[in-house]
Formats: sequence, C-alpha cells, structure tokens
Amino acid sequence: MATGVDRVELAYLRRFLQDDVPCFGLLRTALGYVLLERQGLEGFLARLEGRTPWGRVNVLSRLARSRPDAVQRAESDVRRLALTRSWRSALPGMLRREFPNGFDYFNVGHSNLTDRVLGAIKSAGGNIHVLIHDVIPLEYPEFQRAGSVKTFEAKLRRVSARADRIIYNSKDTRDRTERYLDAMGRVPPGVVAYLGTELPRPDISALPQGLPPKGPYFVTVGTLEPRKNHAFLLDLWEEIGPAAPPLFLCGSRGWNNDALFARLDALDVGHPVQELSGLDDKALAALVQGSAGTLFPSLAEGFGLPPLEAIQLGSRVLCNDLEVLREFLGENAVYASVSDRYLWIDMLNQWTEKPVGAGTKTLFVGPDWDEHFKTVLR
Repeated sequence: MATGVDRVELAYLRRFLQDDVPCFGLLRTALGYVLLERQGLEGFLARLEGRTPWGRVNVLSRLARSRPDAVQRAESDVRRLALTRSWRSALPGMLRREFPNGFDYFNVGHSNLTDRVLGAIKSAGGNIHVLIHDVIPLEYPEFQRAGSVKTFEAKLRRVSARADRIIYNSKDTRDRTERYLDAMGRVPPGVVAYLGTELPRPDISALPQGLPPKGPYFVTVGTLEPRKNHAFLLDLWEEIGPAAPPLFLCGSRGWNNDALFARLDALDVGHPVQELSGLDDKALAALVQGSAGTLFPSLAEGFGLPPLEAIQLGSRVLCNDLEVLREFLGENAVYASVSDRYLWIDMLNQWTEKPVGAGTKTLFVGPDWDEHFKTVLR
C-alpha cells in the first residue's frame, strides 16, 4: 500500500509526463546518479505501476551486495533506461552539460535534500522547488526513529539556505514550518497547494475471506507508529468491553511502538480489535466505505490523506481536533479531542446503533490534483 508521500511523488511524475514540456528524472543509486529523460521516465513508471516487470540484476548492481534484491533489480533497470549517469562527485558537471540553459528541480518527497544534490543543482543554474509535508520530526521528536530528528533538521536547514520556493500542503504546515525556517535564518518564498486524491474503485471481492463482517464495524487507516495514537483506540475498546464492535487497524507496523505491539500480540483470538496489513487500495476502499465510521485519533498530521479519502468514499469520520484537519475537512468530519474519552465513546455508540447510510453520509468532493498543479506550475 503506497504511503502518502509515495502518492504525491507518483502524482508529480504522471503530471510532468502529461505536460508538453521536456522533463527529466534524477535518481540516486548505490554507485552515483542516473538521469532519465521522458522515455526512461515512462519506462520507470510502467514498472512502478506493474505494467512492465522489473528486469534482472546487472553486474554493477551486484557490487552493492548489502542492498535488497528488489532494490538491485530496480537500480539495474534504471541504468538501462538512463540518458546518462555520473559518479557522485561528477554530478555538477553532468547537470551543467545536460542543462546549459538552466532548469527547475522539484523535490516532493523529503529525500535527497543533501548538500551534494542541492549544491550541484545551484551550481548548474537550477531553481529548487521543495514540497514540505510536515515538520512533525521537530515538533514530536519522541515519536521518531533514532537519529532521524537530526537528519530532518539538517535537511530543513539546507532548504532554508538553498530553496527558491517551498510548496506547502496546507496553511497549517506553512505556519508551522516557517517558524522553524525563520529561526534558521531564511524563509524562502512559499505557496500553499492542497494535495489531490485519486480514489480507487472499492472492490469488496478483493477483501480476505470473512470480510467485511456482518454488523457495524470501525476502521482506522495508517502505519502503526506512535503519533497515530492507536493505543488510544485500544483503551476505548477495553472500556467499552465485550460488546465492542470490530475494529480493524489497517496499516503495517512502524517504529517506536513496542508497547502497542505487545498489547496487540496479547489479544485473544476472536478479539474485536484486529490488525489488517497488506490490503490493496481497492480492498481498503471497500472496507472503509462499508464501515460504521473511520477513526483518526492522530496526535499530529501534516495533511491527512486517509481521513480526506474516507469522507469522499462516504464514510463518517471521527478524528482528533487538529487545526490542519479542520482546514480542509471543514464540517464534513466530527472532531473530538483525544482528551475527551467520554465524547469518543458516545460517538462510537451512536454510530454503532445507527445503520450505515441512514441519512448520515454526505457527498464531499475534496481538493484535486488539477487545482494543486495550477497553483504550483502557473
């Protein structure tokens, strides 16, 4: 299942391939950098989407023996598709040679924001556009992997120093980020462009046997990481007791969450709380659409694609009262602070008793990618 950042990167790749403008992709491999032109990018996208299988591992990729086989195969294909490639130290020269009249560089995934890459782009006359998804690693360092906070702070300092423009996914993200950038010494020009959604067509036949269950059930979508606050939902289900409806935690296990994983591992067979990982997008959409409600007790979000998609699928959404969610969901969700357990339990009981679709679902059209790119590319 693609993450939110994955989906944004794919949306940009597809859009740039649609436009009648020369486009290129810069990829980092274990042995340096690879530059793809349009034809190479189309081949790369075909592999990402499963329309073309990944090829065999070539000799160069075998030199990086520590990398997983899937990564070695991907890097092998990228080299086959390449317009040109360079060693790390030769990146500035490659960019100057291929783009003598300058270019615009878009980084929309928080990766490769290194001194080497950004410095090479500036030395070659490129304009740097960076999409910032959130600054949660700085705001909630206790939720992060070891070492990731310093790494993220270093990236943001480079963006502060070198970016020509920052793209923000929400006004809330812009406000939060610019406070840090101001303290770092420079706030680059910025623009707010809400992320779009591409809803999959729900396919109930794609669900595992036994799903969806008979009767009302609830769903939460997201990686099982601390800031998503799944422990809060377990507490609620314990408080509701044996009569609690099924709750499906749809997402893979993340990091820094051993206490939650221990609680989940200790649940008896037949417990109403169940983990579901690995569902494809169509199956997940069907599960969300048929639920009594989708729950998001997250402690922090940069945007929040899962609640946006859930509402557009017709699900009722109950979420923590975060400013960023109010910004783009408006009155289409129910907001309840996670400090108010009584209100959460009351809403869960109401939604369990009220049949799905009994005048509770509204048609909601969220932001789309066309509007996003009109803002970013105009």
